[in-house]
Amino acid sequence: MSQHDCDLLIVGAGILGLAHAWAGAKRGLKVKVFERTHTPLGASVRNFGQALVGGQAPGAMLNLARQAHGLWGELGQAVGLNLHRKGSLLFARTETEEALLEAFVAGRGAELGYRTELLRGAELSALYDGRFAHHRAALHGLDDQQLYSREALPQIVTHLARDLGVEFHFSTLVRDVESGSALTSAGRFSAKHIVVCSGHDYQTLLAEQIARLQPQVCGLQMLRARPHKPLDLQHAVLTGLSCVHYGAFADLPEAEAIRAEIRATQPELETHGIHLLISPTPYGELIIGDSHDYASDASPFNAEAVDRILIDLAEHTLGGKIEVLERWQGVYGARGPGPFSVLTAAEGVTAVLMHTGLGMSVGLALGERTVAALLGEAAWPRASAA
Repeated sequence: MSQHDCDLLIVGAGILGLAHAWAGAKRGLKVKVFERTHTPLGASVRNFGQALVGGQAPGAMLNLARQAHGLWGELGQAVGLNLHRKGSLLFARTETEEALLEAFVAGRGAELGYRTELLRGAELSALYDGRFAHHRAALHGLDDQQLYSREALPQIVTHLARDLGVEFHFSTLVRDVESGSALTSAGRFSAKHIVVCSGHDYQTLLAEQIARLQPQVCGLQMLRARPHKPLDLQHAVLTGLSCVHYGAFADLPEAEAIRAEIRATQPELETHGIHLLISPTPYGELIIGDSHDYASDASPFNAEAVDRILIDLAEHTLGGKIEVLERWQGVYGARGPGPFSVLTAAEGVTAVLMHTGLGMSVGLALGERTVAALLGEAAWPRASAA
């Protein structure tokens, strides 16, 4: 009989926290999850719900995303998630963007086994009844997936609680953690293992240890919109602008030509860190973004000029007008020493932090690997290696 309230205590019910809870519960561990809000409200539900493999940098992130791809299939089936599995479409709008996609497919894509295909001509025109035929090409990421995260995360919570016995404590603040126990607003709980997945909150828990990582917070402007002409979108959508942001492309020589093109034609895109992403919801609407503003805290103020740029980019990409239904601020932890950190803060206390907006893409695998390491089944996940 365990002398603890649980085997695994997790702080945070975003995708990282839920990933660790799932990995522990599958192994038969007694798991408790603590979340300060009444439902997940952080980065995982504010962003796009895109689980991308094709855009990941070679190395640790690509390997994690490939593992997470299979885990999403497993979890999606168990939960009954509305998981789009037709991939992503990255549209080349200019000759420069098309040249990068060509170079990627012929070079890194082939060498490292990225499952992508380049669509042009009749194949491009056949997409969505010609809706995207005004672009030069499209890179189809065959392994990319997308879900409506503001509904999917509560569904995952329900599955973990009902089917796997995970105990959730919502609207409960964890004030302090130490080896073997956590002090919360509902009292003290003991646990053999504690995993802190606190997102971009760097002050409440383990502030001194996290400060050494010198992380920042990224704020993003986000929109939910309805196209005037109905579009039953089944893919995640990106444009060549993403090629200067995502690790699969950003260090290729051709990416520098895209940066030069941006600076010459639309320097405000670089100023505000704008690249277009579009995700469908189950209701015929689209989640559209985003910009990137890095600081120690996220400013609460959105700029209308940035929203206007996003709307113009979306309307050009979609080939039609949109009606904005909702605006909000996305946020995630950013710019640490690597794309993620797994930090042993004390005996039995581990912090797992994302330093990019790619938690949905790699989180399930990161949770799986971290729990495996806690139990001595595998080595600790490292951002610099597989």
